[in-house]
Amino acid sequence: MNYTQHPAIPDVWVMEPQKWADDRGYFMETWRKADFESRVGYCVDFVQENESKSVRDVLRGLHYQRGGDSQAKLVRALRGKVLDVAVDLRQHSPTFGRYAMVELDAEKGTTMFIPRGFAHGFMVLTEEAVFCYKVDNRYAPESECSIRFDDPTLRIPWPAPQSGHYVLSEKDLRRAVSFAEAEKF
Repeated sequence: MNYTQHPAIPDVWVMEPQKWADDRGYFMETWRKADFESRVGYCVDFVQENESKSVRDVLRGLHYQRGGDSQAKLVRALRGKVLDVAVDLRQHSPTFGRYAMVELDAEKGTTMFIPRGFAHGFMVLTEEAVFCYKVDNRYAPESECSIRFDDPTLRIPWPAPQSGHYVLSEKDLRRAVSFAEAEKF
């Protein structure tokens, strides 16, 4: 497994597994607790795993949970490709207000670790994507928040949607706030 710190936010890690392929298919080790924790420098206890399926131009996020319900995430595409974004909401961090952007490709097994204190979102780049994320805290709907994907302060350069429009949930359209209005950590 190749681990690299994201150049914009060193607390965000990108992992590329080694893949062994033959005429039967392939094998790759996608995560090993001891190696992972030695790289990030602390113990992360994943307690829940989620999966979503989305079609091209779906944009999910930028989501986070407030306070003690914050979640660290280990994310990857199981099918297709997504453009994944993590925004640092930690007020005392040297990277506060910056974002890390990584293309997660199921074929390559690219994985990204996002610590607590970040908003997270992704856009589907292929006809379909299946997305998996391990989290270190339960889903707490009472603490759920969303920042506008098109926030003018963050200026995230999402690719233009092939269909001519992003596919967003009603929740993200109605409840998402600006970065300035978002609760910080």
